[in-house]
Amino acid sequence: MFYLTEQFFSIQGEGKYAGTPSYFLRTGGCNLHCPGFGATYEVNGEVHRGCDTWFAVDRSYAGSWTKITESGPLIGELERAFDAIGYRPDVVITGGEPLLYHADAAFYEVVTWLVEQGIRVTFETNGTVVVDFERYPLYRRCTFALSVKLSNSGEPEHRRIVPAALTQLAAHTEDAFLKFTLDRTLVETTAEEEIAAIRHYTPDLPVFCMPVGHSRDAIWYNDRSVFDFCKIHNYRYTDRLHIRVFDQTIGV
Repeated sequence: MFYLTEQFFSIQGEGKYAGTPSYFLRTGGCNLHCPGFGATYEVNGEVHRGCDTWFAVDRSYAGSWTKITESGPLIGELERAFDAIGYRPDVVITGGEPLLYHADAAFYEVVTWLVEQGIRVTFETNGTVVVDFERYPLYRRCTFALSVKLSNSGEPEHRRIVPAALTQLAAHTEDAFLKFTLDRTLVETTAEEEIAAIRHYTPDLPVFCMPVGHSRDAIWYNDRSVFDFCKIHNYRYTDRLHIRVFDQTIGV
C-alpha cells in the first residue's frame, strides 16, 4: 500500500530534464520536513514551516491522500490519461519521499509497467533511502534526481545525508544526478564545502543547483547568487519553471 496526494500532466520544472512534458505522481509521506525552506502553512490554527510540498509531507493532511492498495486501477488511470494526452510523456514520481514505498508490491508493479512501456521514469528523492536493487531490478532503468538536502533545510546532518543510500543509488542506476537547493546566505558561507562532502559519495554524478523558492519572490531573491555560484564552480544552474510560471499554485 502507498499513498498518492495528486497526479497531473505538466512540464518538468527542475533538473536535467527541465522543460520536458511530464506526468507527475506525487506520493504522500516523507522522512524529512525541512523547516528551513520557509514555506508556512496552518494545521488546526497552528503555523508550521516546511518545504513547498508540505501538503504531501505533513501527515496532518493524510486524510486527503489516496490509498493505493492494487496497481491495476492506477495503471488503468494512467493509460486513460496518456490516451487523452495523445502520447506517453515522461513520468516523474515525487513527493514527499517516493522511495519510502520502493519495496511495496503495488508501487513496484506500477513502476515496472511504466518502464516496460518505454517511459522514462524519474524519481525525485532526497537520497536517504537504501534501495534493494537486487530484489527490485527495474529501478536500475529509472532516473534518480538526488535532491540531497543541505544545512539550509533545517534538518540535522545525520538525517539528511545517508552515505550508504547515496553510494548505492549512484552505483546501480543508469541515469542519476545531484540537485541542490541553495539560498543566498548558504552560497555566501558553506555551500561549496557541503556539496563537496556529498560529492565524495557520488563523484561521477553531474551537479545541478537551483534557488530556494516556494514563491516567485523567494526565487527572485536567491536566483542571482545561485547563478553566479554555478559559474564559479562549474555546476549546472536549474531554475524552478513551475513556480516562475504559476507562483504558489498546487498541481502544476
